[in-house]
Amino acid sequence: MVFNLIGLAVNIIVGVIVVSPVLWLVGRSMVGKEKARFTDAVWIVALGIIIGSILGVFVHGLLGFVASLILWLALIRHFFDTGWLKALVIAVLASVVFATITAVLAFIGVLVLSRFI
Repeated sequence: MVFNLIGLAVNIIVGVIVVSPVLWLVGRSMVGKEKARFTDAVWIVALGIIIGSILGVFVHGLLGFVASLILWLALIRHFFDTGWLKALVIAVLASVVFATITAVLAFIGVLVLSRFI
């Protein structure tokens, strides 16, 4: 049972910087600015990474995936004060927005690199 604290810290920092703004924007659009504060999104991401990492040490495979999914939905549900279905919608939309932003930035990066080659 090896637990890398430096890797966990880096994962938390990067996750908070990259995922929290997207989660916050999607949560704010779904539940309103009163319920979805930026600090809530930071807590969701930080706790999701910490608890998910600890959970991942003990639970693997499909069961680990399901447990992790329930964990993230429970965190969204708790901090954004919403139901399970809306938490699922927020999670899915945040994933789609994050993937879209990533694809656009990758495309821009490829265009910029192709200018130098």
